[in-house]
Amino acid sequence: MPANHARNVALTPELDGFIDELVASGDYANASEVLRAGLRALKERREIALIGSRIGVALEQLDRGEGVTGDPRKVLGSVLEAARTGDAS
Repeated sequence: MPANHARNVALTPELDGFIDELVASGDYANASEVLRAGLRALKERREIALIGSRIGVALEQLDRGEGVTGDPRKVLGSVLEAARTGDAS
């Protein structure tokens, strides 16, 4: 994969060694693949935290009796649509 954006990073000796171990194991072809995988994992963790936060808000709303009533299929459909569009209402 050609580099679109190159960056220089400073690593601790421990992290540098860890990258070398991962490449030597054959799990990754080079250090760039390791770093991209790590960044993807961080992004995913951040997205999961956001989902957890939204679930927490929803549970608090339910505790206050602010739940949505109606046909479960329609309710779920509107919830899924809101999740797709990012509409928090």
